[in-house]
Amino acid sequence: MNVERISAFSIDGAGGNPAGVMIADKHPSADDTLRIAAEIGYPETAFLERKGDAWRVRYFAPQMEVPFCGHATIALGAALGAHHGAGVYPLSLNEADISVEAFESDDGWSAALTSPPTYELTPDPDLVSGVWKVFGITDDDLVADIPISRISAGADMIMIPPKSRPRLAKLDYDIAAGADLLNAHKIIGAYFIFKEPDDRYQVRMAFPTGGIFEDPATGAAAAALSGWLRDSGRKTGEITII
Repeated sequence: MNVERISAFSIDGAGGNPAGVMIADKHPSADDTLRIAAEIGYPETAFLERKGDAWRVRYFAPQMEVPFCGHATIALGAALGAHHGAGVYPLSLNEADISVEAFESDDGWSAALTSPPTYELTPDPDLVSGVWKVFGITDDDLVADIPISRISAGADMIMIPPKSRPRLAKLDYDIAAGADLLNAHKIIGAYFIFKEPDDRYQVRMAFPTGGIFEDPATGAAAAALSGWLRDSGRKTGEITII
């Protein structure tokens, strides 16, 4: 079985976030997909099989299945383009139907995705207190007018707004304790956002549930943040996420 390795959100062929992509006639078993994802060792690997006019997609981190992964969707879009040509590809996920568009340029294949619907929930107080403990957060670390929120674009995460770039840079936590906390609340990650001027956001995603200290570029989190900004009335239009 061939697993392609594609870095999404890269710049000039460098950086970004790597994903595995396996296009097969039939998905491997759940045990095999988890084993393959662990062997690849990337934050996520996407497994595709054709189902009628759509592609059935499942995403696996090294330690778990996740309902949606943005950067792996960008990667699989580029792979579908390379194998089957430019166009819009319908995708059937575990809990949503979305699409990805593949297009070719002088720099190679690129892709743009439509995410699952976004939403925000008020987080459980036990989750918030656990975040403070696991990640060493205090009230003094946070922006006063942005609440800790549970946001989602196909995968729930906890959004945490440190008030300074140095505090964002101090991300440090115990992976096992982080995984226990987030798994208990059915959260895939902790998304730290710091707003700079001109609608620029410096972000970091702690991903202990997947066995990864930090996911370097997350499309699901970018979509969830964008939906939260829109629905809270804070912003419509384009933002830049770093």
